[in-house]
Amino acid sequence: MNYTVLGAAKSGLAAAELAQQLGENVFVSEYKSAEQSKNAVDFLSSRNIESEFGGHTSKALSNCECIIVSPGIKPTTPIILEAESKGIPIISELEFASRYTSNPIIAITGTNGKTTTTALTEYVINQSGKKAVACGNIGTPLSSLVRSLDKDTIIVAETSSYQLDRIDTFRPKVAVILNITPDHIEYHGNVDNYIVAKWKIFKNQTASDVLLLCADDAIAANAASKTNATVQFFSAKHPVQHGMYCADGNVIVASQHKEEILMRYNELRLPGVHNAYNSMAAALSARAFEVRNENIRDSLMSFSGVEHRLEFVRLLDGIEYINDSKATNVNATWYALQAFPKPIILIAGGRGDNNDYASLDELVRQHVTTVIAIGEEQEAIFNHFCTIIRCIRATSMEDAVQKAKENAHNGDAVLFSPACKSFDMFMNYEHRGHVFKEIVNAL
Repeated sequence: MNYTVLGAAKSGLAAAELAQQLGENVFVSEYKSAEQSKNAVDFLSSRNIESEFGGHTSKALSNCECIIVSPGIKPTTPIILEAESKGIPIISELEFASRYTSNPIIAITGTNGKTTTTALTEYVINQSGKKAVACGNIGTPLSSLVRSLDKDTIIVAETSSYQLDRIDTFRPKVAVILNITPDHIEYHGNVDNYIVAKWKIFKNQTASDVLLLCADDAIAANAASKTNATVQFFSAKHPVQHGMYCADGNVIVASQHKEEILMRYNELRLPGVHNAYNSMAAALSARAFEVRNENIRDSLMSFSGVEHRLEFVRLLDGIEYINDSKATNVNATWYALQAFPKPIILIAGGRGDNNDYASLDELVRQHVTTVIAIGEEQEAIFNHFCTIIRCIRATSMEDAVQKAKENAHNGDAVLFSPACKSFDMFMNYEHRGHVFKEIVNAL
């Protein structure tokens, strides 16, 4: 088959290489120039994969039988619209790679918590003696793994709305929807389209598959009426009949009119109610593969978290510095603010996506002593919070960290939780988090 891969970032390159390994014809088209994409140019040249850089030309659709589109290339992009007008199938790298593996898949989606839950699920399963590998939106494309996996390895895939929007046959053994709040509206056009994309995670599941839903998130919970899969719920607020919930200081497993205590709530290693949801989702995913409760409990007590998500960086002069660069939307920052009982100096800002900061007001009043605003959203953040709390503008990350240090006292936490995308000042949230940590460690 003749494939065209649109986008020469990590997942696009992985899909192109897999297609070539499968003996297919593949052409890669990248909007950025060759000068901006030197690593991709070298990668493709070394494998003799034909490509173009600096824009999508007519070559991209010449003799093309299927397009593999990279995450983030908008549905309104002219090359996408032209392909659709010609009836050329368009799929995501996730869909493409999944066609070439028979390994069981746990697929995890949600507006927030995906990366932590994916890493935690992989950890729980591996700690039990079974084999699991994390991939997808967490960093390693599925295309990079499918030809090298042992047949009994469980795939734990973090799946974004971009990837799910272009699936066709993708069918996970276990699907997880952690939560759904408005995000990526610039790509999807409106909230309804975003929800539809998220819900596609279970579109091919049957009664022999499992769908795990957060009972406390109305949009996620409503998916129960739309699926053919066997549904289990998890909740931090009230009991569920089939799944897991928190009550009376315990994490409780509920199944077939039987309940048992998994562990004490305060034994969970990761702080905050959002991580209780992540932990329950990981635990139920592992239980679907017959991992024993004692193994799950031990893992939930020992897992130390993922980089850039409420990551402890340093304790200096009694001040705790926390890197939460992965908080790319307001809801993620809401979770971060309620995770810390100590006074907080909040560094926030970046590129907004129609951000509404009102949902943070109460938590800011309760926990935050100073807000330091950076990036394109600086004025919006300053103007919103200046009537509630002390606000300061900063010209750079270095300036923000220095101002945070000057305003913090022994026992405070400096929390970098941007509530915004990173692309105004940084390549991605990882780059942003690394810069924050480097500056903090140089204090």
